[in-house]
Amino acid sequence: MIPESDWRVLRGVHRRALDRYCTHVLEESAEIIQMGDTSPHDRYLQLYRFLKERDRNLATAFDDLRRSTALQRLAAMILLDVVTDQEINQFTAATREAAIALADISRR
Repeated sequence: MIPESDWRVLRGVHRRALDRYCTHVLEESAEIIQMGDTSPHDRYLQLYRFLKERDRNLATAFDDLRRSTALQRLAAMILLDVVTDQEINQFTAATREAAIALADISRR
């Protein structure tokens, strides 16, 4: 479990990171919708698959936020690249290093 001070930081970072993630997904969705070289049905199917995958990513990074899952959620947010360096540096060295290590392991 992370220290109480990191838990407080994470709750604020969580909200901002979720907004960033959703903004990226909406922007990418708009690009799919605007693709003029494919049929509406093909765009629909592509959008459906895209949103299904992004929803899984959202659940992994943002659902069930508790102190006992905090490191995993923070690592997932790092993997999604929705946490800034400035935000990461607000955490204690131990939490920061553990979350980055978990993210690195997940990249492999």
